[in-house]
Amino acid sequence: MDSQLTKEERIEIRVSSKDKKMFKLAQKLSGDKTFSNFIVRIVKNHAEDIIAKNNKILISDRDRQLFFDSVFSDTKPNQNLINAAKRFKSKKT
Repeated sequence: MDSQLTKEERIEIRVSSKDKKMFKLAQKLSGDKTFSNFIVRIVKNHAEDIIAKNNKILISDRDRQLFFDSVFSDTKPNQNLINAAKRFKSKKT
């Protein structure tokens, strides 16, 4: 688990006192025991969301391209696809 990893890196940021007060209040309300744990948890969750969204877009773009390449290409269906179509048609009747 991540909490068992050795923490070797340090990040320093500057924020306004108003933001820091808000972050501290949110930390207390969240139940996180330390301010550092709160900040790391929030930033990590947000980073994971950003990465997941980006990966979804990339996968969607790749899948869309594969789909259109398959539909509009001049290649003929392979034997597996022909057999699958036959099985599908035989189940419909």
